[in-house]
Amino acid sequence: MSLKNKIKNFFVDEEYEYEYVEEESDSIQQEKSSNVVSLKSLHQNTSKVVLCEPTSYNEAQEIADHIINRRAVIINLQRMDHHQAKRIIDFLSGTVYALRGDIQKLGMETFLCTPENIDVSGSISGQFENGNDFSFE
Repeated sequence: MSLKNKIKNFFVDEEYEYEYVEEESDSIQQEKSSNVVSLKSLHQNTSKVVLCEPTSYNEAQEIADHIINRRAVIINLQRMDHHQAKRIIDFLSGTVYALRGDIQKLGMETFLCTPENIDVSGSISGQFENGNDFSFE
């Protein structure tokens, strides 16, 4: 017996137990297959929209957690410092990109972040009055 076979036999137990399992009848198999529900369809039926008005950059992670949990988020940044608001948009843009979602500007300082499971139709005009610009172009 070669050294290779001795090592193999040392680590591999050659005692096997076989168990005979009867196949179920076709009617039972059809009954079981009709009870299968896609988990993806369950998530689609429970979609939510979360409204957020952050006052500091520290709230960005909480907003991102909503997106990660497959919820659409509308963010109003009017109560924030312009510099911190830009940082939040940068952070959320990365989050949305990683989840293959989308981010859209709804107004001067209002954005919609959606994960991949939510489709948004239509668009909002990009002409806003104030000089504060969070444009993506």
